[in-house]
Amino acid sequence: MNYYETVFILTPVLSDDQMKEAVEKFAGFLKDNGAEIVNEEAWGLRKLAYPIQKKSTGFYTLMEFKADPTLIKKLETAYRRDERVIRFLTFRLDKYAQEYAAKRRTLKGNKNVESAAEAQAEVAEAKEN
Repeated sequence: MNYYETVFILTPVLSDDQMKEAVEKFAGFLKDNGAEIVNEEAWGLRKLAYPIQKKSTGFYTLMEFKADPTLIKKLETAYRRDERVIRFLTFRLDKYAQEYAAKRRTLKGNKNVESAAEAQAEVAEAKEN
């Protein structure tokens, strides 16, 4: 099994529920075909570098997973068949990219823990005053 990372852009006309359902569809597709999802990040609505299908924004989603190489062709076929996906990119991570991705996840996790601790401290301080 190899490590892979895929980023796909969903059309911006979707509601939040529709966007989450599309992401869950692809995560379910990966799990159903024997892949192990390592990380999933919703980057949200972002501006595109250039217009695609007359749209200038899109919902970005990143997934890191371990899978057999034969699954990638099936995944990309699923992306092409879903009209909500306007762009996608999937690539295999070498050992250096895996280390970088793991470091990025831990830094992001630490940042989330710190911001949650700061928020709790602010709430406690507000209660005291």
